[in-house]
Amino acid sequence: MKALVQGVGLKKQFWLFWVILILAAFLRFYRLPSYMEFLGDQGRDVIIVRRFLTQGDLMFIGPQTSVGNMYLGPWYYYLMAPFLLLANLNPVGPAIMVALFGLATVWLIWRVGREWFDEKVGLMAALLMAVSPVVIYYSIFSWNPNIMPFFALLSIWLVWRIWQKGEYKRMLLLALSLAMVLNSHYLGLLLFPVVGIFLFLAWLKSKKNNLPQFSIQYSIFSILIFFVLMSPLALFDLRHNFANLNAFKQFFTIRQTTVNFKFYKGFFKLPEIFNQLYAQLLVRQDFWRPAYIVLPLILLALWRERKNRAMMLIGAWLLVGLLGLANYKQHVYAHYYGFLWPAAILFLATSISYLNLALFLPTATLFLYLSLSNWHGRWQPVYQFKRAKLVAQAICRRVQEEELTGYNLVNLASYNDFRALAYRYFLLKDCPQKPLRIDQYPQAKALFIVWEDPTRYPDPVKTDIWEVQSGAPWRVAERFFVFDTKVLILTKSRLDGQQR
Repeated sequence: MKALVQGVGLKKQFWLFWVILILAAFLRFYRLPSYMEFLGDQGRDVIIVRRFLTQGDLMFIGPQTSVGNMYLGPWYYYLMAPFLLLANLNPVGPAIMVALFGLATVWLIWRVGREWFDEKVGLMAALLMAVSPVVIYYSIFSWNPNIMPFFALLSIWLVWRIWQKGEYKRMLLLALSLAMVLNSHYLGLLLFPVVGIFLFLAWLKSKKNNLPQFSIQYSIFSILIFFVLMSPLALFDLRHNFANLNAFKQFFTIRQTTVNFKFYKGFFKLPEIFNQLYAQLLVRQDFWRPAYIVLPLILLALWRERKNRAMMLIGAWLLVGLLGLANYKQHVYAHYYGFLWPAAILFLATSISYLNLALFLPTATLFLYLSLSNWHGRWQPVYQFKRAKLVAQAICRRVQEEELTGYNLVNLASYNDFRALAYRYFLLKDCPQKPLRIDQYPQAKALFIVWEDPTRYPDPVKTDIWEVQSGAPWRVAERFFVFDTKVLILTKSRLDGQQR
């Protein structure tokens, strides 16, 4: 009878998880092409991956970082490739890939929560991961940082299995997972002290039991796997005078503007970083004063689970990550916290699970309400993908009608995508007359300006950027609207001898 009751309970919990997973899928896939971000970074990525698919142009480096001019590894691009191919080169394909990684993260945190704590914590963690507005937003478009939560959680879980279960075979997968963390964002380096400490503890623990020979072999093989996966960057550096290595050195040596190595100063910034982490997770804001309420809940979890070694691992993960970000001198954007989201959610889920029923239901309901009320689907779509495609089609028609040769395009927007990479992708993919390369602006005979932000750029012809001025002088030959965006054609002379 007892076994039957337990079986019914497990079946109920299993179905609860599937309800959460279906909810997570709905919140991520709801009108995904309309809500997905498709800006310069996304245009750049699909241009590179399409070139690989259509021309066999291998990729040795990945995206360039926004700070420090360093390059990531290329493996995010190789992840994108099959999804872009299956989608017939439609950029929605890689966005679907990221959404699937988001669902995989919900599944993994459920499994980890069950293993480290209990079924209740697993379900609560899965629910929080499923509905967090910032987690959802970074799960609906293709961008290299967006896969970091999955690989960060996978890495820490593998460390746990090695440390507590002696499963040394998992070191091979750990090497792959850590390489993918670094290929998604260099903030993943903050995971390495935690991984190193607990692998050392695993070694001490196994040494007491006479370290088996095969565990040494797995260690060697895992190191080899990691370096093989990072080798494309090394090959790139060898061919380019160690450009990436020099950028790393500069980033960490010019500390006045980047990193503070006086780590004790980071403790004073911890409250601000803590608030931003949970404010983003709950309401997708950089600061939200009620987020400090989470602190006593976390202290409760730490106290109640003080004998649980998993809490030691999660605590180290969260503390090292927060201290690392607290010592970063520039603005901390929401996606920088991606490698910490699973740790923060596991803490919160554990805390909520310890509340009695009178407090548990209203607390869980409140967090659910806050998250869903800040879900992106409650607002009008941005239509960035649709805009890029329609504008590119209109430009292609003008190019063919006016028989323009040697044209290029510029985007004047609130974000710095002067080379109009999102629009350029569709012209390269679908237009018979391709635009000039991004290094050929001085040779352009006609220049299309996608004028997204007239407020910031009131006079496109006189805009002081190289992409416009390198081919000057220009004159406005034509203006037209596409969707909600004005497009200008600049030429050296009038089209067809007439000013339109």
